[in-house]
Amino acid sequence: MLSTIKEKLFFHLSKIFACVCLLLLSGIFVVLLIYALPAIKTFGFSFFTSMEWSPNKEIFGGAGAIYGSVVGTILAMVLAIPLSLGIAIFLNDICPQSLKTFIGSSIELLAAIPSIVYGMWGLFYLTPIIGAIFGGSGLGILSAAIILSVMILPFMSAIIRDCMHTVPDILKESAYALGATKWEVIKDVVLPYVKVGVIGGIILALGRALGETMAVTFVIGNSHKIASLTSPGTNIPATLANEFAEADSPLYYSSLFYLALVLFCLSLFVIATAKFYLLKRIKNV
Repeated sequence: MLSTIKEKLFFHLSKIFACVCLLLLSGIFVVLLIYALPAIKTFGFSFFTSMEWSPNKEIFGGAGAIYGSVVGTILAMVLAIPLSLGIAIFLNDICPQSLKTFIGSSIELLAAIPSIVYGMWGLFYLTPIIGAIFGGSGLGILSAAIILSVMILPFMSAIIRDCMHTVPDILKESAYALGATKWEVIKDVVLPYVKVGVIGGIILALGRALGETMAVTFVIGNSHKIASLTSPGTNIPATLANEFAEADSPLYYSSLFYLALVLFCLSLFVIATAKFYLLKRIKNV
């Protein structure tokens, strides 16, 4: 009797916790939508196509910030994915055992560095290098993307490395017994076996990169124009961090919430895509 009561209690508590998470997610969306409604009614879809961001004229267009978020994140992923794969492969299959713990711990320590420290490093060290190579101040989407790629590197490489640990030794040993080289084992056995987890880790890292604020704010330049990658730009988190305290009118305030709503939907779309993709692949295995 007591075990039955405990079982029912556990079941209902688990259901309550799941519902609380769903309610929190729905509550965040509703709050963002309510505060963004004045801007949605005023600007509508043109908010996504206009680059003009002029608080003095009460004209707000989010194209520059949305462009900065999407392009900067994609560029960061392009830089981080090959490095993460290389790090995971090296630590899992190539690195000597005596160095594996030291190198692995050193890479994981990158995740413990506060984002504001990355931002300061990027502002005082990285942007002068970018400026010397491409001209200008060095502030821009390219600098922000490089900072983001370094920040998500330990997260992504840890997920890929953990996935590679799940590959049964007998599969690799069988491939070696058939005469395969280490590269062929990694390419034809390890990576196909863990591809679902690798893709999931990449998409989750993409969601992490979309919302990063402080480090990007330091180096992106805070300009609401769509220009070259090495020119000052902005993204949604940087715009919210820089201008939220300065919003001195209801429409200005609502436009920032409109940007926050766009960022929320982008992040939710990325995570949902990862979830449903993984579920579909698991069912097909």
